[in-house]
Amino acid sequence: MSDETADRPRRFRRERRANVDGGRQARHVVKVTPEEESALLAKAQHARVSVPRLLVESALAEHSETASERREFAEQLFGAFRLLSAISINVNQMAKATNATGDLPESLGVTLGEVRRVAMRIDGILQEFDAR
Repeated sequence: MSDETADRPRRFRRERRANVDGGRQARHVVKVTPEEESALLAKAQHARVSVPRLLVESALAEHSETASERREFAEQLFGAFRLLSAISINVNQMAKATNATGDLPESLGVTLGEVRRVAMRIDGILQEFDAR
């Protein structure tokens, strides 16, 4: 297992599709050009799934997005929220220090800039999701 995969919560790791009773009996053969094969391989690698799984998910997706794309979206969103949570701890520490001393910390402007940056990142992720 790669370090990148090990760091991700279990619910976001690539896993096999669940087995079904009787197995999957139907098989479809799809012929593609070398250019199409390259594009399929790149998309599958980006989604961390096999080409057959990519094709099935894409064809059966109701809203033109696959389960892998939704998982990637959730990863991005949770990552941004974790970052916002970490920054909020710094803001709370600064507020506590300000209340105790009456002086504003020098790093307050930088921290509030980071809050804005993360909020804009979350907004961008949500806009990308709405555009789908």
